[in-house]
Amino acid sequence: MPPVFAHGRLRLYLLKLLDEAPRHGYEVIRLLEERFQGLYAPSAGTVYPRLAKLEAEGLVTHATEGGRKVYSITDAGRAELADRGGELADLELEIRDSVTELAAEIRDDVRGAAGDLRREMRAAASASATQVEDESWKAAKEDLRKARQEWKEQARRAKDESRRAREEAQQARRQAKEAQERAREEVQRIAGQLQEQFAKSGGVLGSLAGAWLGGGTQATSSAGDAAAGDAAAHAAAGGDWAADLVPTGDPARDLDRLLDRFRDEVRDAARDRGVTEAQVAEARGHLKAACGRLGTTFGARS
Repeated sequence: MPPVFAHGRLRLYLLKLLDEAPRHGYEVIRLLEERFQGLYAPSAGTVYPRLAKLEAEGLVTHATEGGRKVYSITDAGRAELADRGGELADLELEIRDSVTELAAEIRDDVRGAAGDLRREMRAAASASATQVEDESWKAAKEDLRKARQEWKEQARRAKDESRRAREEAQQARRQAKEAQERAREEVQRIAGQLQEQFAKSGGVLGSLAGAWLGGGTQATSSAGDAAAGDAAAHAAAGGDWAADLVPTGDPARDLDRLLDRFRDEVRDAARDRGVTEAQVAEARGHLKAACGRLGTTFGARS
């Protein structure tokens, strides 16, 4: 196996091939051989166990067509490809460089073999300068011609593959960057909507925090009003709350993380300061109101 596929990177490249189109195992082997210009061909014992493992992980699935398994990538597999877009682009470049190095080694071998052949031919010519060229001499010249032709073809194919791999890697980098930008913008938009709704909700978030953390009805109301004012000011300032949560590219997942952060902070405060049954009852009302407002927010998008 080439060094570029060390540390489990062959599974990443198998996902890329299946993302291009559904394929059966023999076709995957053939494509890998083509990508390496025939300089590397994986065995069935290398490819099929990895396909089976990807299927066990839920990243690919298969259907039987004509007695053969045809593998297809799943949504989870595409998500892993998106998350590892930069690594895939680097892998493409390394494959290109690996093909170039292998082609250079073949070129050197061909040159060495051609040089040895020329020396042998000169020696033979010197020994039989007075003899008529025979069939073995003609065969030697034909072998040399074929060797030169094969070297030229290998060099041309390596050059074409290097150019194609470079273009694909550049395109993959651009697509990964665009996907990250779109995900970041979507999360920022949803976060802005949530902050705006909290600011317009008449202190729902602040009241909820007061119900959990305060010391009575009057203290809860005051703390709620203060927290509501802080939330509104925070939203007006652009909002830094949970700024350490880096967008994942999945808006629904990013929203879950924001809600988990809110829940954890309220729970930690209640655990540290204590909570009464009256505060729990009041908090239930605030949560119900907040759910209604958020439901209206997301319903407005559909």
